[in-house]
Amino acid sequence: MDLFVPTSPHDARLARGATGLLADFNLAGVVDAADVQVAQRVGALGEETDERVLLAVALASRSVRGGSVGLDLDALPHLDDLAWPELTEWTAALRGSALLAAGVLHLEHDLVYLDRYHRLECQVADDLAERIALAPPDADAAVLGATLDRVRGSHLSDEQARAVVHAVQHHTTVLTGGPGTGKTTTVARLVLAVADQFALAHQRPMSIALAAPTGKAATRLQEAVTQELGALGALGSGPGQVPAPESMTLHRLLGWRPDTTTRFRHGRTNRLKYDLVVVDEASMVDLTMMARLLDAVRPETRLVLVGDPRQLTSVGAGAVLSDLVAGFADHDDSPVVALTENHRSTEEIKALAAALRDDGPEAADRVLEVLRAGTGEVEYVETDDPVVALREACTLAALAVREAAVSSGADAAIEAMDRFRLLCAHREGPHGVRAWNHHTEQWLSAALGTPLGSGWYAGRPLLVTSNDYALDVYNGETGVVVPEASGRPRAWIAGAGRPRPFAPARLGAVETMHAMTIHKSQGSQAKRIAVLLPAADSRLLTRELFYTAVTRAEESVLVVGSEAAVRAAVDTTAQRATGLRQRLAQPVGLQRG
Repeated sequence: MDLFVPTSPHDARLARGATGLLADFNLAGVVDAADVQVAQRVGALGEETDERVLLAVALASRSVRGGSVGLDLDALPHLDDLAWPELTEWTAALRGSALLAAGVLHLEHDLVYLDRYHRLECQVADDLAERIALAPPDADAAVLGATLDRVRGSHLSDEQARAVVHAVQHHTTVLTGGPGTGKTTTVARLVLAVADQFALAHQRPMSIALAAPTGKAATRLQEAVTQELGALGALGSGPGQVPAPESMTLHRLLGWRPDTTTRFRHGRTNRLKYDLVVVDEASMVDLTMMARLLDAVRPETRLVLVGDPRQLTSVGAGAVLSDLVAGFADHDDSPVVALTENHRSTEEIKALAAALRDDGPEAADRVLEVLRAGTGEVEYVETDDPVVALREACTLAALAVREAAVSSGADAAIEAMDRFRLLCAHREGPHGVRAWNHHTEQWLSAALGTPLGSGWYAGRPLLVTSNDYALDVYNGETGVVVPEASGRPRAWIAGAGRPRPFAPARLGAVETMHAMTIHKSQGSQAKRIAVLLPAADSRLLTRELFYTAVTRAEESVLVVGSEAAVRAAVDTTAQRATGLRQRLAQPVGLQRG
């Protein structure tokens, strides 16, 4: 459990007026002021005075902020300096609470839920179970066979073909696989196969939406699917062809409305128009967004969720993709189709990813063995001084982007930027993004022999950090500063289609991207990835973080950090308390308990 240490009596995380257990646990840094306020407000509304119940409410609030959907009482560390309630008595107090009777709290699957997250989890489980129980869509075997013959060639393995067939024959498909297993290739071919069936049944083209949690991931999906369909001669409006799919963020797909109480334009009373919705990078989709997506998709719409359950989970509460894989594991009608065969030629990266997926007792030894045996694709610099290890690579990469921006323009600069990426676990601190952006700018200035001058210097790599629907610029998209002939800087953002120029003053939510966090890197790739591991005691250092970082590499990966950091990462698995997998294992209609 991560504790905060109050820095002064005026620390904003200290709750004013808290008493009893809430005050004790707040002063110890277990819950902060926001959690205490939730407990006090809920307690007042439900006329609950039992300190143990109110403490559980505060801890449940804290759990949600930490990514869990509910509070697992059994998993609490019970720090010695605090008077933790005895577990049996605590559970009994919760079961007898007026808050439980009123539906404000829920105690189910050994978790304590706040009502909102209990409802969201039940809704997602119910909606998925009901979709899977639908009668299968009509599928013409002859048309399917002809489509498979058309797309098979050397680019479709037997397991990819099975995924295509599943998408044709079911309304819901969860396509999982690690790097290099051909998820995007499979998506392009299942799009074509489903479109062929749809045209036969409805005598009109199928409407398709490609979506992802970030703009960068949505753009990558669109580019890859369009390229694959084009190579098959299947992009167009004629017979046996597919119209160019639309690509967008999930927020844009659902019609984000920040100034209204309903938040999204599309929901159960205003469903999405699309006949096929494909969502990539599904591991990044939190419980709330998954609930809103399932609200908006029509029951007859084909829904395909694509992702790698081994990657980092969503920033928000929940671990939906991994819960789907686990929850449907024993179902005869499971929607999960797993791709396991790696088709990339990067054998060492493949071996490193496989070692990071290994749950055996010797996993850390195996990861270190692969790292230390690297001969080009995988390099490992075992050091506590990353500055020496990374200075040359970071400087050369920054110089390459600068040179391309000055001499060749935006396209070349963006291509240069995507050749190398430094990934950090943290934003702050000596191993954080802020420090390494500063280091790289200093090294670039020294290499050029001149100060960089303006903050909008030529070759400055950019990361968009929030959606701007007016500009059609989205969180996760990247760009670069390129000077015009007059010397005036322009920020070129690589979104859907060709990069577009913007006056710097119009872009509010951008930051420098010589380095980026591993969380932000999801949905993107680079030719060469450098992974800077933090100290072994970092609370962010997990196997999922390490795996996500190394699998961003297309051709080579450099890992910099101590053996202790590697072992800490491999030995620490991110844990989120949810009940979704248990609900999905139940028969349809029983998900709400």
